Amino acid sequence: LTELQRRRGLSKEVSPPLPGQSRLHASRPEPPRKQPATKAARKNAPSTAGVEKPHRHRPSTVAFREITDYQKSAELPIRKLPFQRLVREIAQDLETDLRFWSAAGGALQEASEAYLVGLLQDTSLPAVRAKRVTIMPS
Repeated sequence: LTELQRRRGLSKEVSPPLPGQSRLHASRPEPPRKQPATKAARKNAPSTAGVEKPHRHRPSTVAFREITDYQKSAELPIRKLPFQRLVREIAQDLETDLRFWSAAGGALQEASEAYLVGLLQDTSLPAVRAKRVTIMPS
């Protein structure tokens, strides 16, 4: 061995280099890799085996599931009795002795919910395009 080979740690039996490697890198043993401090600290930390965390969905997954459920269902999102009370209260402010057919309350509720859903859809499109989450009155 020459002095240069001894300093570089080369032995007499040099394996042929792999493609893309020089002869120096082919026979030099790699030093062991050091782990970062965080990984070492994690290994020494007490294990939490047996304690299973509850499964968490991403927020968008739950929201999309609720949207599809509402779209599939034929029932009205607002409950009938509170809506009827609100209609009667507003009507009483206008005129005192008003009476309603039972079908009129359902028709008013259908129309008002259709209007509200359309209004919220129209306001959510610009908010999504502007990358906003909250819909606010102007």
